[in-house]
Amino acid sequence: MTDWEQLENKIGYKFNNVELMIQAMTHSSFANNHHMKPHSDNERLEFLGDAVLEVTSSEFLYNGFPDYTEGDLSKLRASLVCEPTLSYCSDEIDIERYIRLSSGEEKTGGRKRKSIKSDAMEALIGAIYLDGGMESAKEFILKFILTDIENKTLYHDCKTALQEIVQSKHGDRLEYELVNEDGPDHAKVFYVEARIGKQIIGYGSGSSKKAAEQEAALQGIRYFKKIGD
Repeated sequence: MTDWEQLENKIGYKFNNVELMIQAMTHSSFANNHHMKPHSDNERLEFLGDAVLEVTSSEFLYNGFPDYTEGDLSKLRASLVCEPTLSYCSDEIDIERYIRLSSGEEKTGGRKRKSIKSDAMEALIGAIYLDGGMESAKEFILKFILTDIENKTLYHDCKTALQEIVQSKHGDRLEYELVNEDGPDHAKVFYVEARIGKQIIGYGSGSSKKAAEQEAALQGIRYFKKIGD
C-alpha cells in the first residue's frame, strides 16, 4: 500500500484525482527545490480549503447553537479553525508523515511545525472539495475538525481564560517566561513556560512568542482542570 493509499484510508475518502491529494501535501519548499511548475505547491488549495472550512463551520455552529449571538458564534468559530486547533486535528490522521518538504525545511523541524500542518489540513479540504464536491469536503470537516468542541475551544485566547482562573483562585501573579528559541531566522521556534510564582503550570512552543504563550496557557488551563481548582 502506498503512502497516498494509507492517507486515503485514514481520512475515509478515495480521490478520483490523486494528484490533488499529492498537491495538498506539497509544501512550497519542496516545489521550489524540485523546480516544479508554478502553483504546484499547496498554497492555492489552502486558500480554497480555508473558505470551505469557514462556510461549513459557520453553518454547523449556526444550526447547533441557536441561542448564541453573532459575536459568540464568531468567537467559537475562531477557536475551531485557528492554527493550533487545525494542527491538533491533523494529528489524528498523522498528516505530518505525508507532507512533502525540502531537506532544509525538514532539518529545521518543519514537519512538526503547527503552521505547516494546519496549512496542509486546509489544503486537503480544498483538494477534497475540488475532487468530490461540497458534501465530501463537509463530511471530512465534520469528522475531523468539528468534534470535541469543548476541548478545542480552549485553544482560542487561552491567555485570557487562564488569567481569569488565576485571578479568581490564586494570589500570585501569572507570568510567561521565554526559556529557549532555536532554528534559523525564517523558521524560529520559541519555547515558553507559564508560571505562578515559582511553579511551572504550562509549557508551550510555537513559531512566535505569542503562539508559544497560548500553548503554555492551554497547558495551564488543563493543569487546573486536572487538579479541580
